[in-house]
Amino acid sequence: MQKFTVHKGLVAPMDRENVDTDAIIPKQFLKSIRKTGFGPNLFDAWRYLDEGFPGQDPASRKPNPDFVLNQPRYKGASVLLARKNFGCGSSREHAPWALDQFGFRAIIAPSYADIFFNNSFKNGLLPIVLPEAQVAALFDEALAFPGYELTIDLERQVIVKPDGKELPFDVQAFRKYCLLNGLDDIGLTLRQSDKIKAYEAERLATKPWLNHMATPGFTG
Repeated sequence: MQKFTVHKGLVAPMDRENVDTDAIIPKQFLKSIRKTGFGPNLFDAWRYLDEGFPGQDPASRKPNPDFVLNQPRYKGASVLLARKNFGCGSSREHAPWALDQFGFRAIIAPSYADIFFNNSFKNGLLPIVLPEAQVAALFDEALAFPGYELTIDLERQVIVKPDGKELPFDVQAFRKYCLLNGLDDIGLTLRQSDKIKAYEAERLATKPWLNHMATPGFTG
């Protein structure tokens, strides 16, 4: 998982409440068992005028010129500004995968659905909660000033605006630690690999019959 320390990026304002995970990555794209390739279909039904299906060449699609991410001024945006209850609906982990693979590193919103919020941290995406009034002010500024960028300093837990003003945000200590060090659940487990190997060796030494049970083709 990619580390998140300090990130400066272009802001894309998505002025919609209750954006659900089926809108973030529609169900027809969930057939893949791999964790890659979902970025091109992020917000598929909103980004394109034609119906999408797996395996399409994005270059052959008909973009919706009115959708925020298709507007030239937001090309390359890596900070998504959203309204309340972002990521509601089903619990699909593909939603943060798609956002990350499209290029987003952080989301700023007044609130999130719990499962999406948790899945985001586990996949290297930082979901920041700010008061609704602060989010509304950021929307006004992002819409008023082309090229509007924010700097997110996770260590200090602040968002730095172009004028230097800082907006503090809260983040749970363990989640912060994992993001700063680029550790997902597998990475956390692998940090204990020496202890795991020692335990397995001790277990087989004291219970040698377990070694036979792990042998391929053993049916006894």
